[in-house]
Amino acid sequence: MSRPRQISDPYDDTGLERDMLLAMRRGWFCRCPRCGQGAIYGRYLKVQPHCAQCGLALDGHRADDAPPYFTIFIVAHIIVPLMLLLEQHYQPPEWLHMVLWLPLTVILSLWLLPRVKGALIGLQFARRMHGFGSEPH
Repeated sequence: MSRPRQISDPYDDTGLERDMLLAMRRGWFCRCPRCGQGAIYGRYLKVQPHCAQCGLALDGHRADDAPPYFTIFIVAHIIVPLMLLLEQHYQPPEWLHMVLWLPLTVILSLWLLPRVKGALIGLQFARRMHGFGSEPH
């Protein structure tokens, strides 16, 4: 017999299941996965110890190497096809490739990394992983 699926208010953690997509979306926007109001980061990738709005302990997450891995995966799947298309259709000089793709790769990576890490923190919160389980409120 399966247990009933119940999703409660984000501040009320008595529900049986947390909304994974909502938590990941909030994390993507660098917001607390529980309330969606407080900021996850104090600096670029430095996670706050607690959410300023709802008090959720955020420092228990274990993102480790996953955010850079997923960021590289996403950026490579965007940049490489574009690079190949440009090369096939226009055959520009190599210096143009360097001027175009290196800055674009760096900018896209720096923009995506905190969002991917936030989404991963949201996933860990929704699945009650790494300190997001039965924490006291």
